[in-house]
Amino acid sequence: MWTYVRLLRPADWIKNVFVFAALAFGDRLGDPGDVWLSVLAFTAFCLTASAGYIFNDMIDVGRDRRHPTKKYRPLASGAVSFTAAGTIATALLIGALALSVTQLPYRFSLTLTFYLILATSYTLVFKRRMILDVLVIAILFVLRALGGAYAIDVPVSPWLLICTFMLCMFVGFGKRRCEIVMLANDDDLLAHRPTLPRYTPDLLTHLLSTSGGIAIITFLLYTLDTTTPSPFGDRKHALIYTLPLVVYGVFRFAMLIGLGKAAGPTQLILKDRPFFVTVLLWGVAVIALLYWDIPLP
Repeated sequence: MWTYVRLLRPADWIKNVFVFAALAFGDRLGDPGDVWLSVLAFTAFCLTASAGYIFNDMIDVGRDRRHPTKKYRPLASGAVSFTAAGTIATALLIGALALSVTQLPYRFSLTLTFYLILATSYTLVFKRRMILDVLVIAILFVLRALGGAYAIDVPVSPWLLICTFMLCMFVGFGKRRCEIVMLANDDDLLAHRPTLPRYTPDLLTHLLSTSGGIAIITFLLYTLDTTTPSPFGDRKHALIYTLPLVVYGVFRFAMLIGLGKAAGPTQLILKDRPFFVTVLLWGVAVIALLYWDIPLP
């Protein structure tokens, strides 16, 4: 049973928490109905993502068998057959689509369908295309946030979507930078990820600086945006007081990635105490500023 659970990669479901962004930033945390819809949306994305992971493993099984760690994955190791994996992936997709069509708004179903098409295209094409590999991953994160907004019918600031996109680009290029630091030669890079040998440290440093800077700027533009109605009114502008935490978190992530300390924000949260504290303080500050009537200049 544990082998089949590993096939679904439940640890990667944490990426789908972007679905709950609309719940928090749309002032719907106190609405049980919207909370339930967000949970259903999160579940639909988890089922779809797991089906995509299985499909990816089926496509890359030959490469995974030559990888030092991926060779232990259920398909690569032979613990799960192709027939069983295909059956499970099909069942997951049917469950996700049935859940979205019967329980959630049609705009969410369209978003989930587009997510599935783009994720499949990434596995077949874009993961082997330099720059596009990171760009498509960032779009998939934006679709998660957009799907969460459609699930509970709240407007989303375009600046928040752009900030999400650029932040995910920053994290994606950071992972590439860390992988280059950690792996020894071009053969190892190619075995780990097809696009890695074409990335250079100087190029990735430039891409990190650009995407990280734009992410910070678009966060500021979101906090000051007056064109998109906000349920919090002028309280949303108070998020500008969290800017020092945002800047520190982005810069520390870039520093640790450059040193090859971790491959992504999840590992940094678990291993780096200053980064963990920064993320925690930012989350507490956002909830306090938006949901508590704190007098601020």
